[in-house]
Amino acid sequence: MADIEVLLPKMGESVAEATITTWLKEVGDTIEEDEPIVEIATDKVDSEVPAPTSGVLKQKLFNDGDVVQVGAVFAIIGTEGEETIVSTPAITKTETVEVADEPIQEELLTPIEVSKNGVGVPKNGPSGRFYSPLVRSIAKTEGISVGELESVAGTGQEGRVTKKDILGYMETRTENPVQVIETPVKTVTSTPKPTASNNNQIAPIHKAPPVPIGPNDEIVEMDRMRKMIADHMVMSVHVSPHVTSFVEADVTNIVMWRKKMKDEFMKKEGEKLTFTPIFMEAVVKALKDFPKVNAMLDGNNVVIKKDINLGMATALPSGNLIVPVIHNAERLNLVGLAKQVNSLANSARNNSLNPDQIQGGTYTVTNVGTFGNVMGTPIINQPQSAILALGAIRKKPAVIETPQGDAIGIRHMMFLSHSYDHRIVDGALGGSFVKRVADYLEQFDIDRDV
Repeated sequence: MADIEVLLPKMGESVAEATITTWLKEVGDTIEEDEPIVEIATDKVDSEVPAPTSGVLKQKLFNDGDVVQVGAVFAIIGTEGEETIVSTPAITKTETVEVADEPIQEELLTPIEVSKNGVGVPKNGPSGRFYSPLVRSIAKTEGISVGELESVAGTGQEGRVTKKDILGYMETRTENPVQVIETPVKTVTSTPKPTASNNNQIAPIHKAPPVPIGPNDEIVEMDRMRKMIADHMVMSVHVSPHVTSFVEADVTNIVMWRKKMKDEFMKKEGEKLTFTPIFMEAVVKALKDFPKVNAMLDGNNVVIKKDINLGMATALPSGNLIVPVIHNAERLNLVGLAKQVNSLANSARNNSLNPDQIQGGTYTVTNVGTFGNVMGTPIINQPQSAILALGAIRKKPAVIETPQGDAIGIRHMMFLSHSYDHRIVDGALGGSFVKRVADYLEQFDIDRDV
C-alpha cells in the first residue's frame, strides 16, 4: 500500500497558517477522492480540505485545535499499490504568529551567538508554556532566563509568547532583568527607555489595565474570529495614521429610482436591487478618477493597484464581521455589481465563502447605515489605504436650488465617512475622493434604464 502525504493547501495571499477545528474522518476510515476530511479555520474564513485521492486514512498528524502551516503535511492516506517510503517532517505544535507586517529585523536572520549571560531556554517552561525556536533564540541572545521569560505576557494561542511579545518586552525591559533563585542572572544592559529627547526610540507598548470583575458580571470568552478581528484592528491603528473626512450627499434621485425600478429589476434579473451596488458603482467611478486612493504602501514604495477589488464589510449572524471581495469591479455594470453583492452577502451569512472570495481587496466599503448610524470612523482594512462608511439615508429639510431661486424641500440625505492612511493619502486627495463619490450619487440619472 502506497502512502500519500496530504498537505495543507494555500488558501489565499497573506494566509500562512490554519487551525484544525474538526476532523471529519478517523484513522481507518475509507475516503473517496475530493471527499472532505477535515475542517480548518483561518483569520479570514472557515473551509474544508478535500482528500487528494481515494484510500484509507492511516494517520492524523495534528489534533483538533492545533495550528498548521500552509504546505505542511497534516495527514497520511494509504492507497493500493507498492509500499513507498514517505518523508514526513517532524510535527510540532505551531504557535500562532502574526504574518510579518513589518520587515524582519536583520539581526534575527544572522547566526546568533549565545550571550555569556544567557541561559538555555527549553521548549516548555516550568509552567508548561511552549516557546518557539525564534522566541528561544531571542531570549538567549538577549540574556533572558527561563524565569524572566515566564514573566512575559503572551498574546499567542494558549498564552504563548510571540516574537512581537518578546520584542515589546525588550523595549520596556529594565536594566536589571528578573532574577530567579535557582538560576541567577547577571545584569544585562538593554536599550534605554524612550524619552522626549530621544526621538529615535520606539514608543513604549502600553498594557491594558486590569478589569474589575463584580459578583454579578458575566464572563464570555471571545470566539476565534472575534480574537482575529481584535488583533487585526489594533494592528491597523498601530500601523496607519488614520484621518477621516465627511461629506453629506443628497441621494433623493437614487431613492426614487430604486423605488420605481426594484420590482422590474427582480422580474428581469431575478435579483433584489439594494442600494449597495448603486453606491459601489459610484465608488468605482471615483477610484478611476483618483487611482492613488486604490493603493497600498510597501516599505517606502506606493503600489497603485490597477484592478479595483471592492471589499464589502458584511455582518454575520454571530455578530462578527467578514469582508468578501468583488474582484475587478471596474469591469461590471450595475446588474453585475448587484449579482455579486447579493451572492457574496448570501455566502457570507451561510458561512460558505471560499478563500478566493475574501482575498485581494484593494478598497473597502462598509454600510453603517444598516444599523441606523448616520456616520462612522471606520478602521482601514490593512494593507489597503482607505475605507468608506455609508451612513443611514434620512429625510431632512435641505436647500434646493431652482430657476426661481432657493427653496426648502424634503430630501433624502446621507453622510459618507472616508478614513484613509495619512502616510500616502493627504487630506486634499482623501477629501476630494469622497466628494467625488458624493457628486456621482447626486448626479444619478433618475431616467436611466436597468
